[in-house]
Amino acid sequence: MAKHAGVHEKGTFTLTDLMSALRANPDFHKVGAVTLFIGVARGETKEKETVQRLELEAYAEKADSVLENICKHLSVKPGIVDVQIHHLTGTFEIGEELVYVAVAGGHRNNIFPVLREAVERYKHEAPIFKKEHITDRKGVRKAYWVNEQGNP
Repeated sequence: MAKHAGVHEKGTFTLTDLMSALRANPDFHKVGAVTLFIGVARGETKEKETVQRLELEAYAEKADSVLENICKHLSVKPGIVDVQIHHLTGTFEIGEELVYVAVAGGHRNNIFPVLREAVERYKHEAPIFKKEHITDRKGVRKAYWVNEQGNP
């Protein structure tokens, strides 16, 4: 069975792997709903510049620990059976999947707030870094690392 959370090199973990991992949970028979967040590479910056591709890197050992702790913390909330966060690293073209966050629970009203919390927490807590390769409005190609607020 896959870990409940972690960083994976692009191509080594898929949505199918995530669903298999959720179903492998011995308490999956209690699940009545699964909600997913799938983050994809966006083709435009907040400043309306064109993104050509993204590079994602992570301090893997720390990121694995942070993601696992978020999942453990959220999994004990009422009605929650499983929480999983799997972030990919590597070079990504626009539209490619970057991250999978899944919450499984007994009822839909339990899982949506936990999904939102899981996404917000991984974005702010996990040491995962994004480099945007862009073409600015003048046609100049640039590349820079951005923080969570989208600032270089």
